[in-house]
Parts: sequence; C-alpha cells; structure tokens
Amino acid sequence: MAEQTSRRVVITGATRGIGEALVHALIALGHTVIGCGRSSTAIATLQQRYPQPHQFTTLDVTDAAAVSQWANAAMDSLGVPDLLINNAAVLNRLAPLWEIPTEEFDHLIDVNVKGVANVLRAFLPRMVERRTGVIVNLSSGWGRSTSPEVAPYCASKYAIEGLTLALAEELPRGMVAVPLSPGTVNTDMLRSAWGSTAHASPSPEQWAAKAAPFLLKLGPRDNGRSLSIQG
Repeated sequence: MAEQTSRRVVITGATRGIGEALVHALIALGHTVIGCGRSSTAIATLQQRYPQPHQFTTLDVTDAAAVSQWANAAMDSLGVPDLLINNAAVLNRLAPLWEIPTEEFDHLIDVNVKGVANVLRAFLPRMVERRTGVIVNLSSGWGRSTSPEVAPYCASKYAIEGLTLALAEELPRGMVAVPLSPGTVNTDMLRSAWGSTAHASPSPEQWAAKAAPFLLKLGPRDNGRSLSIQG
C-alpha cells in the first residue's frame, strides 16, 4: 500500500546492497524509482522485474556528462524527483594509507565524492526551481569517526558530511538535505571490512524495511541534520 501519494525516488548504486534493497522496498510501498548502477546485468534484471514507469539505467556516476544526460532524460519523462538518494560508493582495500595506490585512492574519491556532486549538479537546478524535494547523501559511521586501514573511505564520507551540511544552508526554504549513516548492514562492502562478524548485522532487506518509511517521512525540520538509522 502506498504511503500517502506516490513519490518519484532517484537512487544511485541501485544494483546491490542497501541501494537494491531500497529499490524493492520503495516500489513495494507504491513509489516510482529511477535507479542507476554500473552492472548492466543487474540493471537488466531490475528492468525486467520493474517495467515502466520505473526506470533503471547502466551508469557510472563519475561520468558527469552521462549523469547529466541521464538526469535530464529521467526528469523529462517522469518529472522532478521528490526524493534523491546518493548511495553509490566504494570501499578501499584494507591497508594503511601509504599503501593505497594513487589510482585506487583517486577512484574512491571520484565515486564517493565527485559522483555525488555530479548527481546533485544534474538534478538540483530543477529541484530548486520547484523549491521542494529531499536529498539524502549516504554517509557512514566512518564519516563521523575513524578506524585504521580505511582512511580513504573515511576521508570521502567526512567530505559527504561537510558537503551535505553546507548544501542544506544553500537550499531554499522547504527543501531538505541530510547526510545519513545507515549503520552496519550485512552487505558485500561490510563483509570486505569486517569479515564473518558482518553477519551479526541486519540484512539489506531487513534494513530497507525500516529505512524506506524513515526516508519517506523526512521533512523541512530535518534539513541540515546528520541522521542515522540503527539496526
């Protein structure tokens, strides 16, 4: 059953982990999802399972021109999003900072920080013109605290915190921007960092069942707040 009216929701990194779980949960609640991800196979699976009006596109968020084209096409056909969720991110190989190759560090920053900026740059002008909409940029506990061997990831998520809180001050009254820490979720990313102990955390599906209603309830009172969802 839809919660109030059906909303248009954009989700990056929609082909795996919590992004994919949010796709399923939000569509089950009656909302329209515009998703992207790098896996063409996973995108094809989503397209087959959820035909129009939902849209799923193979996309690399580091490609600013491709992101702009995707955003404009989506808004031209479906309208301006009500909820924009920047979820796409990667985690570095666990190692001290000085052992992380330049190429790996650069790629992580390109995805986790520049990718978010690319998506915001593409969607925000029309959202600001309409003066409504909620932007949720996925942060992390490692965007508010630190651990060894994840310095690049910590740097990227601290950047997301600062970027989002500054954005919240720039938006017109009535719009919302929040950095959101999802807490610990048993995803491939968490398992690569925590190993078998990740299995003690909620599954993406369990997390999304709680997260989707939480995200849909965000409003102007939440603008500029660093939020968290605890399992």
